[in-house]
Amino acid sequence: MQSGYYDVTGGMVTQFNRLNVISNNLANLNTTAFKKDEVIVGDFKRIFQEKQDAMPLENNTKEAAKFVNSSIDRVPQIVEQYTNFNQGGIKNTGNTFDFALKSKDAFFMVKTPNGLRLTQNGSFVLNNDGILTTKEGYTVIPANYFKNSQFIKIPQNGNVVSDKSGSLYSDGDKIGKLYIATSNDVKSFQKDGENLFKFPDINKIIPSNKKDIVVQGALETSNVNPVSEMVGLIETNRLVEMYQRVMSAHMNDLNSDAINKLASVRA
Repeated sequence: MQSGYYDVTGGMVTQFNRLNVISNNLANLNTTAFKKDEVIVGDFKRIFQEKQDAMPLENNTKEAAKFVNSSIDRVPQIVEQYTNFNQGGIKNTGNTFDFALKSKDAFFMVKTPNGLRLTQNGSFVLNNDGILTTKEGYTVIPANYFKNSQFIKIPQNGNVVSDKSGSLYSDGDKIGKLYIATSNDVKSFQKDGENLFKFPDINKIIPSNKKDIVVQGALETSNVNPVSEMVGLIETNRLVEMYQRVMSAHMNDLNSDAINKLASVRA
């Protein structure tokens, strides 16, 4: 059995998965408020050491460790994948219904067919009823939504201005306030497509108390660094090529050498 072949195969699969993450980041380089994904590559032995203290047989952990296949101890694996919520840049657009947030843990809340979701993409529009929505048609949640279930309706031909806390005014009259959400458990947020995030517990979502957080007429850019992503892409491609050479050596050179030596042994 060529255990080294399987080690290398595991390493190649890991790099393929890493390549998918990097490619997706680069594909969203110009996506408004996109948050890049990152991976942590570890090995089986590290995973086992982290989990062995939690094994149910307290006195048998050392005995159980004897059955761990040492040949796969160092196979690289993706041990964690997470979203990097670092702040992207702020780009001025001049559009009335474009809003950027000046905090990495602040989000707009929108209502979708699948329930409430969070987003940092503040590129909004008005629907046929004058209601503030995302470009996908999801209704933007106002600060008082959980009290009266009303949405933000913009008066026709009104000059809409937002202050730094997200309150909206039309010709001097307050017409609503954006619900700026935050949470102490941002790590639990999961991407749900269309630059949306779903959250496991609505009770952990609270309104932000920051006064200087909203910038009208601007949008947050993606936090993807194209240079670092390209470096990672090149590194991953080179690792895949190296693993491929090792696999070819195992299947061709080593097998051929073993067959020739076995054939030359006299009975």
